[in-house]
Amino acid sequence: MSDPHPDIIFFNGQITTLDRSKPVASAVAVKAGRFVAVGDDQEVMALAGDRTRRIDLQRKSVLPGLFDNHTHVVRGGLNYNMELRWDGVRSLADALDMLKRQVAITPAPQWVRVVGGFTEHQFVEKRLPTLAEINAIAPDTPVFLLHLYDRALLNAAALRAVGYTKDTQAPPGGEIVRDAGGNPTGLLLAKPNATILYATLAKGPKLPLDYQINSTRHFMRELNRLGVTGVIDAGGGFQNYPEDYEVIQKLADANQITVRLAYNLFTQKPKQEKEDFLNWTRSVKYKQGDDYFRHNGAGEMLVYSAADFEDFRVERPDMPPQMESELEEVVRVLVQNKWPWRLHATYDETISRALDVFEKVNRDTPLTGINWFFDHAETISDKSIDRIAALGGGIAVQHRMAYQGEYFIERYGARAAEATPPVKRILEKGVKVSAGTDATRVASYNPWVSLSWIITGKTVGGTQMYPQRNLLDRETALRMWTENVAWFSNEEGQRGRISVGQLADFIVPSKDFFKVPEDEISFLSSHLTVVGGRVVYGEGEFAQHDDNPLPPAMPDWSPTRLFGGYAAWGEPDGAGKNSLNPARYRSMAAACGCGTSCGMHGHSHADAWASNVPASDPKSFFGALGCSCWMA
Repeated sequence: MSDPHPDIIFFNGQITTLDRSKPVASAVAVKAGRFVAVGDDQEVMALAGDRTRRIDLQRKSVLPGLFDNHTHVVRGGLNYNMELRWDGVRSLADALDMLKRQVAITPAPQWVRVVGGFTEHQFVEKRLPTLAEINAIAPDTPVFLLHLYDRALLNAAALRAVGYTKDTQAPPGGEIVRDAGGNPTGLLLAKPNATILYATLAKGPKLPLDYQINSTRHFMRELNRLGVTGVIDAGGGFQNYPEDYEVIQKLADANQITVRLAYNLFTQKPKQEKEDFLNWTRSVKYKQGDDYFRHNGAGEMLVYSAADFEDFRVERPDMPPQMESELEEVVRVLVQNKWPWRLHATYDETISRALDVFEKVNRDTPLTGINWFFDHAETISDKSIDRIAALGGGIAVQHRMAYQGEYFIERYGARAAEATPPVKRILEKGVKVSAGTDATRVASYNPWVSLSWIITGKTVGGTQMYPQRNLLDRETALRMWTENVAWFSNEEGQRGRISVGQLADFIVPSKDFFKVPEDEISFLSSHLTVVGGRVVYGEGEFAQHDDNPLPPAMPDWSPTRLFGGYAAWGEPDGAGKNSLNPARYRSMAAACGCGTSCGMHGHSHADAWASNVPASDPKSFFGALGCSCWMA
């Protein structure tokens, strides 16, 4: 006879359940991966048996586990251990020092890769490194640096490794910048699509299978460290099914997945997209898998002619005239097979044309019961929101504007940026909406940066994008990252809250999310992360309960061994010293040591850059007062 008692009880906590019928609790009991009791210590502890494990939460605050609605963990995991992450690093000087130290230990023929997750605006210097700086640091080791999806910087050694010469032709939509002699300089530009960037990156060495498994486990642990317990993986360019899913499948078979993963299938074949989806709908059953690794439908790429990309440094691209016919063919295949889909769409012009297709298909075969949605939707209009509502679709937003807001403002103006995307308006209209990151390239995987963005309206560079009327309160923002995401994975009622019957995923944040000052939200992490009742991450007073010990990152020269992940947390007194909390950030900004001392702010340039002033252009506002911070 099976033991009727809980497997584990967590008690003595301050639990925010997000269950409106029981909003707070102090203890939970878990059995077979789900909550079987939520209440006060006395009533829950009474359920314990002799074999029930007990963990004291030490009066810490507790939240439901965070659930990213759009990320690229499958692809990111394969490469995580090879990547030097500049996510969260606040000084270019620190970032270049990290690069120099990594170059010194990276053996030939390996590359040093800095692959997204950062923006030049996060640095107090407010710039990217120059090619001369990178070449001076790494004359012989290939260095590939990806900035968002707008450009890549390759040193001379990387140009040699990928074979780019005077005769190399750039693909449509991309540019190889050349010197006066026609030779590549090392700068690659997306104009406007990023094919040239990820095609070049794909030329680099890959890790062997056992190293990829280790790398994916370390990436998942990094997400656990930040409180992420689940993701929806949106596929990605140069990510083929089923070949590139072998690592995740092996982890699933070995019960080593610590971040629940629902995956969408992303076509890799321009002009052959319908063939991809016909094959997949025959061979893959929707929702096949389990609560840890499960199919979630199609997208975010359905057809290449509908991909409008998000490089705000260039003009908005117009989709080609064949977009509608190609998209319709694929959507009809999906609807006939009852597969949900997600569609990448940055601009309302793309969204409105896609909706024409969805409405046409709906007239023949109703979309009822299919949880389809748009991703990103930065410039979506009220009319398009209403059309989505009428069709029963959703909108998945991500914090890309936290990294690209300055570029959007530069091109379209501060007024246009005030609701990009209009999250508050979408919620008011009752459309399904949730939040995520779109990591690991166009933004960081850190969920707290996303939460900070939708609560404060600020970019990671400190620019105030959104007025108060467009901001979310903390509880609403948290629901965007928890219970709201469940609709997008077709798991409503199964996850996202701490309530009986739901999956037992929760976290103990490093500080109380509801009480910490706004400027500290993005600096939060998790001290205890629980997935299915299992402690997958524990630090400090909870380290003794950690059930997920990992071998060291492989290979032995991996940047992960020294720097950890976000903000170089693995070296808090070295590379991470200026980046791991707001006080240190402010101290660093005040002592930036650049050659431009402002008569108004001194070297505290970040104070000027982050100021909320009564003008749409802080640069001109402060400039009139004699400030020269924007020259730093």
